[in-house]
Amino acid sequence: MDVPESVPVLIAGGGPVGLATAVELRHQGVRCLVVEPREEVSWLRPRAKTTSARSMELLRRWGLAETVRARAPLAVSWSDQAVFVNSLLGREITRIGGCFGLDLVGSDLAAEPGQQVPQPLVEEVLREAVGDALLTGWQVAGLNEDAGGVSVRITSAAGEEREVRAQYVVGCDGPRSVTRAAIGARYEGRQDARPNFNVVFRAPGLAERMPHGPAVHYWVLNPAQPGIVGRLDLKDTWWCIAQGVPAEGADPMRLVHNLAGAGIEVEILATDPWNARMLLADRYASDRVFLAGDAAHQNPPYGGHGFNTGIGDAVNIGWKLAAVLNGWAPATLPATYETERRPIAADTIEAAAANMSVLAPELADPALMGDEAEFEKVRPAVAEAVLRTKDNEFHSLDLVLGYTYAGSPIVAEGAGERLPHRWLSPGDSLYDRLGRGFSVVGDQRAPGAAVLAEQARELGVPLQAVDLPGEPLTLVRPDQHVAWRGEDPDGALHLALGRPSEGK
Repeated sequence: MDVPESVPVLIAGGGPVGLATAVELRHQGVRCLVVEPREEVSWLRPRAKTTSARSMELLRRWGLAETVRARAPLAVSWSDQAVFVNSLLGREITRIGGCFGLDLVGSDLAAEPGQQVPQPLVEEVLREAVGDALLTGWQVAGLNEDAGGVSVRITSAAGEEREVRAQYVVGCDGPRSVTRAAIGARYEGRQDARPNFNVVFRAPGLAERMPHGPAVHYWVLNPAQPGIVGRLDLKDTWWCIAQGVPAEGADPMRLVHNLAGAGIEVEILATDPWNARMLLADRYASDRVFLAGDAAHQNPPYGGHGFNTGIGDAVNIGWKLAAVLNGWAPATLPATYETERRPIAADTIEAAAANMSVLAPELADPALMGDEAEFEKVRPAVAEAVLRTKDNEFHSLDLVLGYTYAGSPIVAEGAGERLPHRWLSPGDSLYDRLGRGFSVVGDQRAPGAAVLAEQARELGVPLQAVDLPGEPLTLVRPDQHVAWRGEDPDGALHLALGRPSEGK
């Protein structure tokens, strides 16, 4: 595609968070440009494997949840179990069910259950949704912000250089973010000292030999080689994390054999050494440049929060920029992005770090590798330790669905949480009735409904009425969070848009 001279919003980085930001902007009718150096999405480093129930709700909001599920190699019905074993082909110690919200099918708690799906597939679906707004083969090399906008310097793989003028920039350019450096922000936090070694491999016939049945994760509690193994598809492709293994001298074939507990046919497809990081940017924004995803925060993968936190970032900054650019919110509204999202990232980092405090090496016991009598003697104690220490990792709906923006300057007292979900009839989610802008949910005969409708007309704000006879009124933001609830909405919409002086 041709490089445009100007665009309302330029997004640096086309990973899942940058693409999600673009999808949100297009959902709100705002033109944008995603600048991404990778021409193609690589499946050899699958990264995240869990798309949370909340992220799936947001994908549903964009009309993409069904597409992701249809293409996912593992159906949501495949398994919601984490199985703890002494080896893949050995003995089972215990298991945890209902993992990652995968058991929420049909539950009133969420419009969508979680989904096991490799990150590259999510990226491909989002790339298709973004369409011609994606510019591949280029990357953001620098930017200069002024009172009227941002001049962004981009370079191609061939060495070409162009300048694109944008009203706003969203930096989704990862740990080595150019945009983070440009606004003078820096990471605060630490890196875990323990090395990890990821392997993606093909193992024909392994699944048929395993005695443990389907699982989301298989945790191998072998002291000689602890780690986690999972399937990427229902053919022969697998992934594993060998914990405590430095990159230097690592033998991926031996690692896989050790985790399996026997010599098996293995083809190594990719390796990826890494250390967990607990990092949070000290600031998320300047006046016109905003950080999202890994450019703003990094957390250990345990709990499956990874890019899901970034999807929440994308929707929050996306609807706010769109509201300004579409003319129905003041230019100060996006400043609330950092106020709302940075505490969520801090909580997520803390939760993921707590999950990381007890991993397979800490749970492993040499007696698990002994004969049947030795194994059974120690198994109950190990199982108890697993269930006691790992429950929060696999059951974290309070964090995934329960985070709140309470205390935000654009949220009324007693509000800020995600609108409680329910099914109005089979397959008909309350969320499906919400508009792309604000929505007023409740009894539309209540006097407050007319007051909110009049406020919306005055401000030019899109407002969808969702009639639930006999129920109190709730003002819902574009991101499905509650902005206000009660009987007297005087000034409620003004407050939700950052215009508190215009209401009470």
